[in-house]
Amino acid sequence: MKMYSVIITAGGIGKRMKSLLPKQFIQINEKAILMHTIETFYHFNPESQLILTLPEDWIEYWRQLCVEEDFKIPHRVISGGAERFFSIKNALEYCDGEYIAIHDGVRPLVNISTLTACFDAVLNQKAVIPVLNLKESLRKKTQKGTEVVNREDYLLVQTPQCFQREVIIEAYNQEFNERFTDDASLVEELGIDVSTVIGNDENIKITTQADLIYAELLLK
Repeated sequence: MKMYSVIITAGGIGKRMKSLLPKQFIQINEKAILMHTIETFYHFNPESQLILTLPEDWIEYWRQLCVEEDFKIPHRVISGGAERFFSIKNALEYCDGEYIAIHDGVRPLVNISTLTACFDAVLNQKAVIPVLNLKESLRKKTQKGTEVVNREDYLLVQTPQCFQREVIIEAYNQEFNERFTDDASLVEELGIDVSTVIGNDENIKITTQADLIYAELLLK
């Protein structure tokens, strides 16, 4: 059994990017965003099992792209479901690792420090997620308009979210519910505490043209 399995989920269709091509396939410096992401995890730990979830209609496109770009990093491709929940649930059936990380395919800028912190912490914690402190002021919507809230009470959540194998499998045995916004929320539903480590500012989820420009400056 491999120590780590990494599920990279890429189900976006590029609406906010205003692109006909799903955002995970958009090229940055002559390489698809998704390839950058896979490379990051492979270079961090070549022994990790890499599993990629994609919309079924785009799997053949991805395979052809890998051939054209001579992209040979070993990974398994799994057909995604109608919701992210079902994509991850499908992928979990193929995970061999004692520890399982789940990562957004359009977060290619996660750095080695964040990965090290997450993968080290999950050896002793059942669930670990990377987070950042908020820098902007926040306001909460109310019936009368808005009101200020204390930003110290909130954290910005990133991926990869890492779990001990039995924990995340049990979490995904629950019924789907829209209130589950990420993998950690599923685990919390079981009454299990979720630990945090510090993420990195660059680890954005690429969803807009502005994000794309930012990533182009940082990705080589």
